[in-house]
Amino acid sequence: MSEKTAKVKSAQDKWGSKTMDIGFCIIPSILLRAQQRLGLNPTQLVVLIQLLDYWWDKQNKPFPSKRELGSRLGLGPRQIQRYLADLEDAGFIQREERYVPGKGRSSNKYDLSGLVSKLTELSPEFKQASEMKKLVEKKGGDERLKANSKNPT
Repeated sequence: MSEKTAKVKSAQDKWGSKTMDIGFCIIPSILLRAQQRLGLNPTQLVVLIQLLDYWWDKQNKPFPSKRELGSRLGLGPRQIQRYLADLEDAGFIQREERYVPGKGRSSNKYDLSGLVSKLTELSPEFKQASEMKKLVEKKGGDERLKANSKNPT
């Protein structure tokens, strides 16, 4: 069994195949763990998560309508528009106009490369903190921490 197949099987065991058959979304844990560091309020975070649910391929930017996002979240299109503007102002997303041949202007596409950059920038700190936590939790702790606490500079 391939690693990918094993992961899907594990998710199906956890959530149930009926739930997983509807679909799933990949969300990096650092997005959830760094919410405060990123300055995201709960609604901004859930709007980003909703956008991630539409983003399957790096090259295909998501393009849900404000109405569709609002319907999922119980918010009006104008409220969604304000949250998207906040996310754009903070550099998490970039809205791009989208046109459908024969129909004209359609829902915006959302470039999430700003979010990816911000998470990439934070990842070394989160990795270091995770590794330090593992060291501290080991029997005997981390000798470097003990040495530093005995000899503060």
